[in-house]
Amino acid sequence: MQMTKRYEELTIADDFMFGKVMEDKELCRKVLECLLEKPVGRLEDVQTQREFRYTSEGKPIRLDVYTRDRKRIYDAEMQNLNHQSPESLELPRRSRFYQSSMDMDHLNKGNSYRELPEGRVLFICTFDPFGLGYAKYSFQNLCTEDKKLYLEDGTEKIFYNCVSDAEDIPENLRELYEYIKTGKVGGNLTRRIAQAVERARRNEVWRSEYMKELLHDEDVREEGRAEGRAEGRAEGEVKGTIRICKDFGLSFEETVTRVREMFQLPDNEVQRDMKLYW
Repeated sequence: MQMTKRYEELTIADDFMFGKVMEDKELCRKVLECLLEKPVGRLEDVQTQREFRYTSEGKPIRLDVYTRDRKRIYDAEMQNLNHQSPESLELPRRSRFYQSSMDMDHLNKGNSYRELPEGRVLFICTFDPFGLGYAKYSFQNLCTEDKKLYLEDGTEKIFYNCVSDAEDIPENLRELYEYIKTGKVGGNLTRRIAQAVERARRNEVWRSEYMKELLHDEDVREEGRAEGRAEGRAEGEVKGTIRICKDFGLSFEETVTRVREMFQLPDNEVQRDMKLYW
C-alpha cells in the first residue's frame, strides 16, 4: 500500500481504492472485459485483498481483486513502483506464485485436474514492466522446440503498461490507461469508475479500514524509525509514528491505541509520549 496519501487523495491507481471500486461486480466485469478485449461472464463473487497462506511457515500473499465467472478465475493487481525498480518487484515470479495459489484454492482433494478453471493473472502497471514500450505483455506456456505448440494449461499472465504510447491500443483501453495515469475521464467506463471513486471517498467505513491497514503496514513503521534515526534517539520512532497518525487524521484515542500496539508500550509511557508529541 502506498503510504504517502490521505484517504481522500486516493485514486484508482492505489491498490486500496482499486479494490473497493472493483467490489462492484458489474463494474469489475466491465473493467476485465476492457483489459482482456473479450466478453467476461457474470461474476460469481468479487473478493478484495484476499489472503492465501497454505502453511504456517509459507509466505502469505494478498490478491488485490480475486474473482471468477463460469469458466475462469481472475486476479487483477494494481501495481505501482513505489520508489522501487521494476526488477525488484519480481513480477514474473509473483505472477507464477499467484496463479499457483489460485489453483490450490480451486482444486479439492480427489478432484480431476480437468476441473481446474482457466486462470488469468493481470498486472495493471503504472510503468513499463519490461521496458519495451508495448501496451501490454501477454504470456502463455509454449514449447521452446516448436513455437506453434502451446502447453494449453489454461493459464495466461498479462502485464499492462499504462504509460505506453503505442498506436495500436484499443480506444477504450487507451481511455482506461489515461484515467489511471491522470484521472481524466473519457468514455462511459472511466466515467463509471470516477463516480465509484467519489462514492468510495465518502465512505467512512472504508476510510477507517484504510487507516487501520495504514498503521499496521511495515512502511509506516519504517517511516517512524527513519525519523527516530534522524533525531538520534529511540523515542523518535514513537514521535514519528504519532506525527504520521495525526497527519492522516486519526483521533487522539485512535493514535494511543496504535502506538500501544505497534511498540508494545505500557499505558503510562504512551500517555507521556502523546503529551510530548501530539
